[in-house]
Amino acid sequence: MNSPDFFSGSEADIPTCSAKGCRDAAVWVLAWNNPKLHAPERRKTWLACEEHREHLSQFLGVRGFLKDVVKFDEWEQPEGSERP
Repeated sequence: MNSPDFFSGSEADIPTCSAKGCRDAAVWVLAWNNPKLHAPERRKTWLACEEHREHLSQFLGVRGFLKDVVKFDEWEQPEGSERP
């Protein structure tokens, strides 16, 4: 599985939810892209716990940025998505 940097590290570095103030473990990866700033194949990611998945998805969705929501343990970084 290809993994962005937030997947590496020791067990003490368990990835946490991207919602402000939340320290719960990440369960979901929200892949997004701002078409005004990023190449179409580029994917940035936010992490979400169960509680914040819908809220973060809606935030990205109303802006037209949300591309995919995938279970954390199933996430694979798309080819060509990394920064040059």
